[in-house]
Amino acid sequence: MKTYSYRAMSTDGRLLRGRLDAADLADLEQRLREQGLAFINGEARPGFDLPRRRVPRRELIHFCFHLEQLLAAGVPPFESLAALRDATTHPRMRTAVVTLLADIERGQPLSDAAAHQPGVFPPATVALLRAGEQAGRLPETIRDIGAALEHEDELAAYARRIAIYPAIVASLMLLAVAVALVHVVPELEKLFRSSGQTLPLQTRLLIGLSHAVTQAGWLLPGGIALGLAGMHGFLSRSDAARTRLHHLLLRLPVVGEILGKLALARFASVLATLYAAGITIIDALRITRDITGNLALRKALHTASERIEQGHAVSAAFEATGLFPPLVERMLRVGEQTGGLDRALGNVATLYRRDVADATGRLQAAIEPLLTLAMGALLLWIASAVLGPIYDIITRLPA
Repeated sequence: MKTYSYRAMSTDGRLLRGRLDAADLADLEQRLREQGLAFINGEARPGFDLPRRRVPRRELIHFCFHLEQLLAAGVPPFESLAALRDATTHPRMRTAVVTLLADIERGQPLSDAAAHQPGVFPPATVALLRAGEQAGRLPETIRDIGAALEHEDELAAYARRIAIYPAIVASLMLLAVAVALVHVVPELEKLFRSSGQTLPLQTRLLIGLSHAVTQAGWLLPGGIALGLAGMHGFLSRSDAARTRLHHLLLRLPVVGEILGKLALARFASVLATLYAAGITIIDALRITRDITGNLALRKALHTASERIEQGHAVSAAFEATGLFPPLVERMLRVGEQTGGLDRALGNVATLYRRDVADATGRLQAAIEPLLTLAMGALLLWIASAVLGPIYDIITRLPA
């Protein structure tokens, strides 16, 4: 499908412009007609286009919840989607539902229609929909998809919680220091020089830092931007470098453990859902590998898939990668012996989600006093560097 720019007329006579994915101009006209718009003209956009924002995960969760309720009540899929189209207020989600309706009206099953929108419905969702259609349990499958998305949203919330508080405090610290270096220290420097006294080392360091910020501070954002752009370019060209970086992230003290548990919890949850839906372990691992953000884990899953295809047991294949902790290997072995691999993976995901919640709470509890101490130490250094010479000036004044 291509992205088309179009002009259309609404029912109240307003001229509208926009973009829409369609197979050709006839398909574009049909999609606009389904939205109550009269097609005027359109043209395919160039091959390079800026990436559009994804549909928020919470919108997908709401979509799955309402669709499952309608299907469970016996409403056919097309009528269920039509009802959701009329009730959905989020513009990108509504466009996705309209596109689903158009594809289903052409005779495509729901899974194939979802596969045409990879930016909205990830591969795991498409695979689960296909398995649910084949098994004749589409409402239950959509409920499982919604539950899996809720688990992913919960894990993403933990990751955001780790980063937000330190980022806010660090930003406030940098802002306070920048204001002091740009506006306060230069005025105090004039006072110190007029007194003619010898300044202590920490005061000279503070004045030198103030000079650097006021005279060449504008170069700092540009240097940081160039450095980040260069690093991004290097990493984008080297899979080995990105994989090595992800390995290093997993080995960071405290934070690396949480990141590893986050990745493992998401992997185990998605794999358990896929396997429970009747998808073979090889296909489930391939889908899970493709949606895994950590390249080190993706490489390990690829190695495990190859060993399973060669006839090795699932637990032995995961153990051979050397990346998965003993808990995962133990639970996989138990699942193989009892015939409940999906339950074992679900238990792994539950345990790691609980561990991530506890570790995140402990990290937040430790970060708050540490950042407070760091801010206090920085402000104490600035205050001592400033107040020391001022005290000397005051003591030399005649009584």
